[in-house]
Amino acid sequence: MPVVTIEELAETLPPRSVVAGIDLGTKTIGVAVSDPSLSLASPRPVIMRKKFGVDAEALLSLLARDGAAALIVGLPVNMDGSAGPRVQATRAFVRNLMPLTELPIVFWDERLSTVAAERALLEMDVSRAKRATRIDSAAASFILQGALDRLRGLRNPQRL
Repeated sequence: MPVVTIEELAETLPPRSVVAGIDLGTKTIGVAVSDPSLSLASPRPVIMRKKFGVDAEALLSLLARDGAAALIVGLPVNMDGSAGPRVQATRAFVRNLMPLTELPIVFWDERLSTVAAERALLEMDVSRAKRATRIDSAAASFILQGALDRLRGLRNPQRL
């Protein structure tokens, strides 16, 4: 399935669908999944990165297990909006993933998601060691929650 905009996803996503979000790091892939009402993003265990084939299989298996109907991918643009090497790596990962899945994929600006996730984990008094293992999934939750909020607004404009 091709990459689509959040607006296109809002028009085509079947009711009561689950949407997944990922934060693609160099060592891990943070994953989060929505509830069927598209209200709440919940973190899943991180996927430890190995090589693309293994990473893609682990990700697609997790998405199938949770019944995801779409994938939101955090796009790590720079604070000034420019695209750096991490954006290129994320786009390459998605380009390689597209032939392996029928899921529509949406890129979502992830600026400050890791900062917000770190802050939330600090507020919950999570130890440094545990934060290191949970940060990417927490960031994926922030990325997905932002997309879910936008999807709900697009699908129910009178509720804004």
